[in-house]
Amino acid sequence: MKNFTIIMIAFLAISLINNTNTNAQGCVAIRHFSTCSGNPNASMQTGKGVTILSTNYRYFKSFRHFRGTHEEPDRLANNSEVINKSHSLDINLNYGLSNKAYLTATLPFVYNDRSSLYEHGRTERHNSYSKGLGDARVGMGFWLKDVTSAHSGNVSLNLGLKLPTGNYNAMSTFYNVGENGSPEERPVDQSIQPGDGGWALTTGFLAFKQIGTRLSFYGSGFYMFNPKETNGTRTYRETLSPILQNEAIMAATDQYSIAAGFNYSFFKPSLSLGLGGRFEGIPVKDVIGGDQGFRRPGMVGSVEPSLMYMKDRVMLSVSVPIALYRNRPQSVTDLETEIATGNPRNGDAAFADYLINVGLSFNLTKRKNDLIDNQ
Repeated sequence: MKNFTIIMIAFLAISLINNTNTNAQGCVAIRHFSTCSGNPNASMQTGKGVTILSTNYRYFKSFRHFRGTHEEPDRLANNSEVINKSHSLDINLNYGLSNKAYLTATLPFVYNDRSSLYEHGRTERHNSYSKGLGDARVGMGFWLKDVTSAHSGNVSLNLGLKLPTGNYNAMSTFYNVGENGSPEERPVDQSIQPGDGGWALTTGFLAFKQIGTRLSFYGSGFYMFNPKETNGTRTYRETLSPILQNEAIMAATDQYSIAAGFNYSFFKPSLSLGLGGRFEGIPVKDVIGGDQGFRRPGMVGSVEPSLMYMKDRVMLSVSVPIALYRNRPQSVTDLETEIATGNPRNGDAAFADYLINVGLSFNLTKRKNDLIDNQ
C-alpha cells in the first residue's frame, strides 16, 4: 500500500504538467500544446499495454497591450485594444509500448474570436473568427527508469512531430477595408490562425521527484523547431503603412516552454494541490531556418496554482496560470524598419491576465498488472 500511495503521488505530480500547455497568450501566436507527448499527465500510468484517453480544455481573453515589458494602458482608455477570446480542446491518446516507452497522439480543436478597430478601417470595432482542427501532434516518450519500480523519481525524454493539419489561411469578413469602404474576405490575424503551415520537430522532458510522503517536485519543458520560414498567408499589414511591406506574409515560428513546481497530496491521495511557475514564448529568431515574415515574438512568466482530483481510473485537473511578466521584444522586421527609417520601432502585442485549463483523463485499460493496480 505504501508503494501504491507513492506511485499515485508521483502520478499526480506529473499531472500538473497536463496544465503546462504552451498557451497562445493573445496576439503572440503561441500554439496551445505542451510537450510532444501530448497530454503528459497520463504518461505515469502508461505501462506496457496501458491506454490513456485524455482531454484538455483551455480558455483565455487577451486585451492588455505591452511593448517590450512596458504596458500601454492608454489602449484600454481610448478603446483601441485588441481583444482575443480563445477556446481550445485537445484530445489525446497515450499507449504504453513497454514500462519505459510510450506513444502519443493529439488532435486539437479551436474556436477564436478577435475584436479590433485597426483591422476594420480604424473607425468601427468588429469581430473576426476562426475555428476547426489545429496542428496535430504525434510523438514518443521514454522513461529512464521502469515506471513500475521508479517510485521516488523519474525522467522522461520526448521526441515528436507537429503536423500541418490546421488551416493557416483561415478567412473572415473585415469591414471598411475594401473598395469604397466595402467589406472584404481576408485571412484572420496570425494569433488566431488554427495552424502555422509547417512541419515541426518537438523535443522535451518530464520529471518528478518525491520529497516526502505527500510532497513532490515536478518539472517539464519543450522546444519546437519549426524550419519553415513563412507560410504564404498574407497579413495585409502593408496596407496599414508602406513601411510594413516586410511584414506582408506570416512567419512559421519556433516556440518553447519550461515549468516547475511542487505538489501536495491529501486524502490517500485523491485530492492534490499544486503551485508552480512557467515561462513560455515565441523567440525573436528560429534555431533552424530563416527569420523573415511577420511574427510577434513574446514571452510570458506565470505563477500556476492547480487542483487535482482522482477517483479510480479517472482524474480531473484544473489550473489557472496568472501572468506576472509579459514582454513583446523587438522583432527582426521591427529592427529592419527601424534601420530603414531611422526611427525607433518595437511592435506591441496583447496578453491575457490569466488562463483557465481543465483536464480530464481516463485509463481505458483495466488489468491486474497495470501500474495503478500494482501493490
